[in-house]
Amino acid sequence: MDQDLLRETERLRETLRRHEHLYYVLDRPEIADADYDALMRRLAGIEREHPDLLTPDSPTQRVGGAPREGFVKAAHSAPMLSLDNALNEGELREFDRRVRELLAGEPYRYVAELKLDGLSLAVRFENGVLHRAITRGDGAEGEDVTENARTIRSLPLRVPDGPARFEVRGEVVMTRDAFNRLNAERERQLLPLYANPRNSAAGSLRVLEPRITASRQLDFYAYFLLAEPEQESHWEALETLAGMGFKVNSHRRLCEDAEQLLAFCQEFEGRRDSLPCEIDGVVAKVDSVAHQRALGWTAKAPRWAIAFKFPARQAETVLENIEVQVGRTGALTPVAHLLEVKVSGVKVSRATLHNQDEIERLQVQIGDTVVVERSGDVIPKVVRVVKHGDERRAFVMPAECPVCGGEVAREEGEVASRCVNTNCPARLKESILHFAARGVMDIDGMGEALVDQLVDRGLVTSVADLYKLALPDLLPLERMAEKSATKVLDNIARSKTQPLARVLNGLGIPFVGERTAQILADTFGSLDSIAGADAETLQQAQEVGPKVAHSIRHFFDEPRNRELVGRLRETGLQFTGEKRRAEGGPLAGLTFVLTGTLPSMTREEAKARIEAAGGKVTGSVSKKTHYVVAGEEAGSKLDKARALGVAVVDEAALMNLLGQS
Repeated sequence: MDQDLLRETERLRETLRRHEHLYYVLDRPEIADADYDALMRRLAGIEREHPDLLTPDSPTQRVGGAPREGFVKAAHSAPMLSLDNALNEGELREFDRRVRELLAGEPYRYVAELKLDGLSLAVRFENGVLHRAITRGDGAEGEDVTENARTIRSLPLRVPDGPARFEVRGEVVMTRDAFNRLNAERERQLLPLYANPRNSAAGSLRVLEPRITASRQLDFYAYFLLAEPEQESHWEALETLAGMGFKVNSHRRLCEDAEQLLAFCQEFEGRRDSLPCEIDGVVAKVDSVAHQRALGWTAKAPRWAIAFKFPARQAETVLENIEVQVGRTGALTPVAHLLEVKVSGVKVSRATLHNQDEIERLQVQIGDTVVVERSGDVIPKVVRVVKHGDERRAFVMPAECPVCGGEVAREEGEVASRCVNTNCPARLKESILHFAARGVMDIDGMGEALVDQLVDRGLVTSVADLYKLALPDLLPLERMAEKSATKVLDNIARSKTQPLARVLNGLGIPFVGERTAQILADTFGSLDSIAGADAETLQQAQEVGPKVAHSIRHFFDEPRNRELVGRLRETGLQFTGEKRRAEGGPLAGLTFVLTGTLPSMTREEAKARIEAAGGKVTGSVSKKTHYVVAGEEAGSKLDKARALGVAVVDEAALMNLLGQS
């Protein structure tokens, strides 16, 4: 190896990293863009001619990577919990009172940070190199967007001075300027404009082509560090992050009491329009990590932090019409068509009315003058009527789906009216994605990009059409070579072996998810028995009440759904199973939580055995949990079980409880 070339390569990388940090993190560029581009071209040329010199953390690797078919799910190292909200000064003072009482008079202080309006992201580093980036998702697992995250210039690819292994959590945002440039470009191309920076940032991070993400000029602001040894305070952690080269919002303050915290909130509520990024409030966190541990967590949020939400912006306008939009789950949503009005600088001409109950609560009719607000400064909604129109007229939810003409049903106790036709064009794509999802029919490769093409080209008009696809259908599609197409077809064929419970879940019957589908399959033993049972008979199954029973009946009473079931039967799917749910059982009345990797069976297999024995498996640990079954690399659930005094058992002990040792 030419040592001079090796030294030049390392020098170029270090120089480019330094200028990236100066430009994208510190906003203090020292060289012109043309000079930066020249350095990048020189490095890219060396790596192209000498591929053995290419490393994953090279600045050239920010933009690249082949388009993918979809994102895979990935578990978080620790839950990404949401925050409780304080909507006014009184609620923020109440939060402070609780903190003061729980800390029993110990002195404490808060770190106040701006609540950036973007997408939360967890980024793991191994040996100083960016290893994985995962969206928040449901808090327990999110989507692996590593290749897209690499394109964010303010997110370091390499942190040489950090711990060997650590994780940084932060917010991916799009600045107002970047958002305006993006929309200006789309306007030039006669494309639809994006609604707001937050949605644009979220969508840009989740596109399947990293080069598109790179073009959107996203920013990453770090707000949390998970590393050993742990920092003693949150403020210290933020300072450490800044020292490691991460972009940390400079608008933060140490507050000695609630008065200083409120002053910070009031100051930035007044300054929000002058900031480079959209904000919708302030996050307050107790500074001391020891105090954070003492305060603890609820099942959904830490007791030591809260989000103070700014009031939504409002404006008056005229409601010109109400039309119904059919969502991807079949829900019918009335949408207000408004005389265009600006709300906090954004033009608004449509707003949600949610459902028929909300229309009746507001007593709103077409022709009225209404107040519109952007909830969370994002989603427009009608708040109240300020003046009745001279020729106002009432709106009534249609009895038939405006898209397919199918029956519209509203279950007792539910606010949403739904089209019950699974193959309704408005919900077909979502129906296919649900049917193919992991944990349902498990058709790997059937992601959004492929489903969009299958439906848009008319290749699939029903989930049953998936089983008619052949290689000539898939090869002309974008990003679909022979190898990937063959793999998708193999996965479709393999799905025919999925058990009855998965097939039932895949039908997308409202309120029939994974657990209810398994209970129904175990109780009735065949899809025909379930489809033919009346509501009273269905309620004989454990945990199936009137709402679920009536939803099942509505589904199978719809002719289009019966036709779908008939077509699925012809494909050879499993319509029968083993009746195995009996009253009682060795684990009747006991609740379990599974965590970690078990020695000889998957967690799904363990769950099936527990439920077959009458037990219940839940996803989170609480005081009502009887046992936590822990395997290797058990995570935070094990820690919580120990903290709550919940019994922890291994696989062998579980088998003893099952009577199968």
